[in-house]
Amino acid sequence: MRFFEAPRIHAERKESSKVRKPLTDLPLATHDLPQTALNSKHVVRAVRLTKAYGDLTVLKGVDLEVERGEVVAIVGASGAGKSTLLHLLGTLDRPDSGQVCIAGEQVSDLPKTRLDAFRNRSIGFVFQAHHLLAEFSALENVMIPGLIAARPETQVRERAKALLGQLGLFARLDHKPGQLSGGEQQRVAVARALLNEPDVILADEPSGNLDSDHSRELHQLFFKLREQFGQTFVIVTHNPDLAAMADRKLVMVDGRMAP
Repeated sequence: MRFFEAPRIHAERKESSKVRKPLTDLPLATHDLPQTALNSKHVVRAVRLTKAYGDLTVLKGVDLEVERGEVVAIVGASGAGKSTLLHLLGTLDRPDSGQVCIAGEQVSDLPKTRLDAFRNRSIGFVFQAHHLLAEFSALENVMIPGLIAARPETQVRERAKALLGQLGLFARLDHKPGQLSGGEQQRVAVARALLNEPDVILADEPSGNLDSDHSRELHQLFFKLREQFGQTFVIVTHNPDLAAMADRKLVMVDGRMAP
């Protein structure tokens, strides 16, 4: 019996040679992106983004390029525009002007139905709060993006199990979020973000609610996923240790990227 009915219709650069590897040990998601998009050097590209809310201008012409397999940290004071930028990159909001391209697809002007499907397939999210559904098990929570994409439930279930196993949670498949530690909850959220094999994972203060030990484990997990699978991450953080680990640390000041 289905538990969920899917709708019918996701600075300085260090030396790196990250190549996105196929997840050969996991059931693969199916992408219908054009080959030119899959081969694009920049998985994220933002050009002259602006955004205002009423009289408050939050973003003032932000440019950003992120290569496939990079881990990029964005830091800055509260109110500098970091989370707003992440929301625009994640297509959760639209810029007032400028363009966002993800894996070669210009997404800023896509109609809502296409945009929703593209987001679910190509963008993964990890937030400060895990946003797991309390009534569903860890396995069921991880499965949700695949069911929304109308993929076969058996395939989605197997991939979710494999991901949770990769993240050390195979013994927690049937546990509800309230039965998991904070670190385990965030690892479930990471598995959910990976379910559709997205082009990029956007993380907004992902360790903000964790203690120092669980924060360190989560940070190491991001880089393990990059090394194993070539996963691309854009991470907004106030954590100096995480920012220092990234390939690049970008600083936002008053709605702009600092030189």
